[in-house]
Amino acid sequence: MADKHSTSEQPASGRPIRVLVVDDHPVVRDGLRAMLDAPGIAVVGEASSGAIAVQRVDELQPDVILMDVRMPDMDGLTATRLIKERHANVSVFIVTSFSSVDYLQRAISSGASGYLLKGMSRDTLINSVRLVRDGGSVFDATLLQEVLAGIGYDPAASAAVRQLSDREREVIRLLAAGRTNREIGDLLGYSVGTIKNTVQAIMEKLEVSDRTQAAVLAVRAGILSTDPGGSGAA
Repeated sequence: MADKHSTSEQPASGRPIRVLVVDDHPVVRDGLRAMLDAPGIAVVGEASSGAIAVQRVDELQPDVILMDVRMPDMDGLTATRLIKERHANVSVFIVTSFSSVDYLQRAISSGASGYLLKGMSRDTLINSVRLVRDGGSVFDATLLQEVLAGIGYDPAASAAVRQLSDREREVIRLLAAGRTNREIGDLLGYSVGTIKNTVQAIMEKLEVSDRTQAAVLAVRAGILSTDPGGSGAA
């Protein structure tokens, strides 16, 4: 869904990316912590359930949360929804053993910025943490479009999208169609940097933390539709 354009080891603020690791298995938490031992990343805490994770976000103020799905007390998808409701700027991505379209759909609906399978390489994990911290997302593009295709029209989302400028509406329409920043720039005649800045402005106006959530909101607004229900169409 997003361009993997972020190659810097330090975020723009100059401080490390603060990561919270959530999994009910200590061995998995230890493994993820070891994999994240990299410049510009700091694992600031762990949690063994979704309920504990929700409590620890206020205390630890992480930038990124690695969230398991099946855990005691509260599952990771419910925890993700609660965290995103309270901390919209925190990026959560699911790290699970289950390759499930249903789980993926629920993860996106809950506000997750990504969905990775356990067993991914260290480089994939590190790059994904950096990418979602910069407002990107980590999903299989084909599965993501399948999920977006099943999302229904929402008048509130349409009202939110109407506040965007004409350029921003063009960009979010292509973003929701699965285009990368480079593809959007080529289609609209803008540089990648301009598109990146426009996507950032869209996320700020829509009060979402990543481009996938912006795409979901755009689909709910009917921006890809030409029927009467899709009054937000561009």
